[in-house]
Amino acid sequence: MYGKKLFLAFILLSFLTTCRSPETEKTPLFKPGKKAKNVILMIGDGMGLAQITAAMYSNRNRHALEQFPIIGFHKQYSYNDLITDSAAGATAFACGVKTYNNAIGMGPDTTAVPSILEEAEEKGLATGVVVTSIITHATPAAFFAHQPLRVFYEDIATDLLSQEVDFIIGGGRAYFNQRKNDDRNLVAEFREKGYLIYNFNEDDLSNIRVNPNRNFLYFTSDYQPPSIEAGRNYLPFASRLAADYLSKHSEEGFFLLVEGSQIDWRGHANEGKRLIKEALDFNNTIKRVMEFASKRDDTLVIVTADHETGGMAIEQGSKMGRINAKFTTNNHTGSLVPVFAYGPSAELFGGIYENTDIYHKMRQALQFDDIAEISGALGK
Repeated sequence: MYGKKLFLAFILLSFLTTCRSPETEKTPLFKPGKKAKNVILMIGDGMGLAQITAAMYSNRNRHALEQFPIIGFHKQYSYNDLITDSAAGATAFACGVKTYNNAIGMGPDTTAVPSILEEAEEKGLATGVVVTSIITHATPAAFFAHQPLRVFYEDIATDLLSQEVDFIIGGGRAYFNQRKNDDRNLVAEFREKGYLIYNFNEDDLSNIRVNPNRNFLYFTSDYQPPSIEAGRNYLPFASRLAADYLSKHSEEGFFLLVEGSQIDWRGHANEGKRLIKEALDFNNTIKRVMEFASKRDDTLVIVTADHETGGMAIEQGSKMGRINAKFTTNNHTGSLVPVFAYGPSAELFGGIYENTDIYHKMRQALQFDDIAEISGALGK
């Protein structure tokens, strides 16, 4: 009788093993300590565990994050608040310092602090930013700008002009060419610097043949881009396009920031169904990035969020494919935030640590020596 039960258990185990979805298989770990040539940091703004779970259960119980072998958590609090905003949260990732809410690329004393993107430029790496917000929004801005307040959109646009970010896709063209603080046309000034510039109302991104030898700027809107529900669909394609472009733009490697910005906005509005659609768009973006990274042995992919938004919970009555989401607030929360890592040096991202450590871990993965002085964005 015992032998028969053992045999049936063996058959059941074999069946479950052969029927596992390839999407849920963890990719084998890379050799510990291996240098990353490329780093892709993906931020699902406002995306906590409940948002990830809701997207998974709305997607046939599958999520691209199941491919990631390393999982950690970061402590999201800012310098002056247990609950961070996106500006301070992104500055922690970008610059490795805790700062006050609303600060962009500055320490709590308003001193400009060099970012990982600026350091990558200094090292000769290609750099890129792809977002579903305006380009000058808090999260992307922290990687290339230095301003005391996140709402200084026109000043942030000017800071971007002073950098050499090679590949840029996002909204907010009006802050570049319909400015209220001065009469400058930054779009024209970018063009004078050699950028190839395209616009949402003239050029379909999928039809553009990108030249890897020329810097690239594509505006997806005059102000904020539309939601996924209103027809926005560029993030998965644009993120893969960015990775392909940057890998050809410099032999030294690249740093790429990708943000699914509007998960956060739907959390603020307590719109569960729309939030899930934004989270699924970000899931598809992770898939496209992993198509690139999984064919190489030199690309570290990190997926995280700056904070959780909405205090989202999956309520009783929810079913696979039909999530009943509830919220405890229309603001950010102070929960620990998950971090997923794949690729060379991914092992650095396991455990629980400060959000500022993500900056230091990325530098360690790239084997950056200390850079005493960054000239570009700091006005030197």
